Amino acid sequence: MKKVTMADVAKLANVSKSTVSQYLNKRYEYMSEETRKRIAEAIEELGYQPNVIARSLKQKTTATIGVIVFNMLHMLTTQVLHAIEEECQKRGFQVIVSNSGDDPEKEKTYIEMLLAKQVDGLIVFPTGKNEDVYQRLAAERFPLVFVDRMVPGVEADSVLLDNFGAAEMAVDYLATGGYDRIAIVTPPLVAHNVPRMERMEGFRAAMAKRGFDIDDRNVIAADPAVLPRELKKRFAESHRPNALFAINDLTLMGVLRFVRENAIRMPDELALINIDDVPFADIYTPALTTIAQPTFAMGKKAAEQVFLQIDRKRSGKPHVFRFSPILKERTSIRREKA
Repeated sequence: MKKVTMADVAKLANVSKSTVSQYLNKRYEYMSEETRKRIAEAIEELGYQPNVIARSLKQKTTATIGVIVFNMLHMLTTQVLHAIEEECQKRGFQVIVSNSGDDPEKEKTYIEMLLAKQVDGLIVFPTGKNEDVYQRLAAERFPLVFVDRMVPGVEADSVLLDNFGAAEMAVDYLATGGYDRIAIVTPPLVAHNVPRMERMEGFRAAMAKRGFDIDDRNVIAADPAVLPRELKKRFAESHRPNALFAINDLTLMGVLRFVRENAIRMPDELALINIDDVPFADIYTPALTTIAQPTFAMGKKAAEQVFLQIDRKRSGKPHVFRFSPILKERTSIRREKA
């Protein structure tokens, strides 16, 4: 069967090949609604399939964006990804997603793979390593945006939460509820993990401002799988915490397992607040007070910034975009005046 060509579409729609090309590339500025309709009907009637590879070579674009995430299980990741994909679809771009598992070597491999596929830009939730790779991309002005974290020494557009402010918000909210023995619960602290370090700094600053105890016993750092055991040890000691601040959704799961396994009553025996507004927060008993990240706005901004770079419309140096945390008040914290 003869392959349907752009010329066939143009002939049936009674337009030029260049008009069909403009239609396929979504350049409708000088095209009437009636012309667009005729081309669409001709494409459908003939079953025309554009040659994407040939078109990408001609335009020097593949209409694809590479996204590398560090953990597909995070609420932040899935919601930001959803917003990125929506923005890309508006531009007629496809998204290729890779999961590094927070492994710098896997991250580097995925960068090389996506560049070999000639993606037009990268949006990365970085491990915090691979500085040399990112510095090379930045020097070549390759469209690059970081999400949730930054890479030290690399100047690139970055989209992340006001982590310091979010931790302050958690401590302040607990303090106004009458809680003074507050412990932070976090995965192991590593210098290259920007959100963890910033949330820890915000926690310490807010505790110091209130005159609260901030010794090492009130920093419970462990992987989520072993958190119940570590929390049990801490709660067996004297002067145990009366409130916990979990720094993300995966840490929260470890805390909730500990609470269930040890029949701890919230908020009577223990108050709880966490960053990331998990889907079950308002149906859990008690409903969980959380600090939400504006994930969809963050994903939209990340996509907008990568397209500004693709279109060469970004002016000046790269920017760091900090998004404000949002308090979701529920019942895992008892409200009393301090």
